Amino acid sequence: MKIGVVVFPGSNCDHDALYAAEKVLGQEAVAIWHDSTDLRGAEAIILPGGFSYGDYLRTGAIARFSPVMTALQRFARDGNPVLGICNGFQILCESGLLPGALLRNAGLRFACRQVHLRVETTDTIATNACQPGQVLRIPIAHGEGNYFADAGTLERLRREQRVVFRYCDEAGEITPASNPNGSVDNIAGICNEGRNVVGLMPHPERAVEAGLGSADGLPVLRSLLNAPVLSAATRLHTPAQGV
Repeated sequence: MKIGVVVFPGSNCDHDALYAAEKVLGQEAVAIWHDSTDLRGAEAIILPGGFSYGDYLRTGAIARFSPVMTALQRFARDGNPVLGICNGFQILCESGLLPGALLRNAGLRFACRQVHLRVETTDTIATNACQPGQVLRIPIAHGEGNYFADAGTLERLRREQRVVFRYCDEAGEITPASNPNGSVDNIAGICNEGRNVVGLMPHPERAVEAGLGSADGLPVLRSLLNAPVLSAATRLHTPAQGV
């Protein structure tokens, strides 16, 4: 599989994602600059973490207007796999590809540590290689990871099983103490209706080798390799129109 990693000014986890895709997963990996309208034939896209455009206005608020996002929106709406990690999750919410918003952490402090996640559904492009209820140990590093959505959106996410990950304790119990940022319902990641777009705040690309302290991010990234890929004729390599 050819995996594209979008690079915005201020991205700082793009090299981590490229390394994980190429050196660990053994796939072809390409960097896609933010002002490109060509996805370079990528069959899956990762929006990496960082501080796109310095997080001015709001996290992801400026990145949503990058030229690459027009192509990415069509790519996603055509059913192709898109994974947004940390700042990538924030960009997906700002661009309307995922519902809700990421607010300042409860307590207004930057959180950087290992956390536990429970896999809530395996029917997504980021969890099909996981087990239902599997507990993953993956690091976080964010100041605005507090997921929020209105009551109607939350009810729909629950009903449609679109909450993909929840913060939990080591035993897999969902507790207030295991929530590192105040996210509603301990939500750490969600997916779109088509289940081909997933956003999460924790960093699976930083947990792909034992030497990093955990390899629990591997099932998340390996899941991309099982995602259905549309034909090259269907994928977009030029600016999308009317999306």
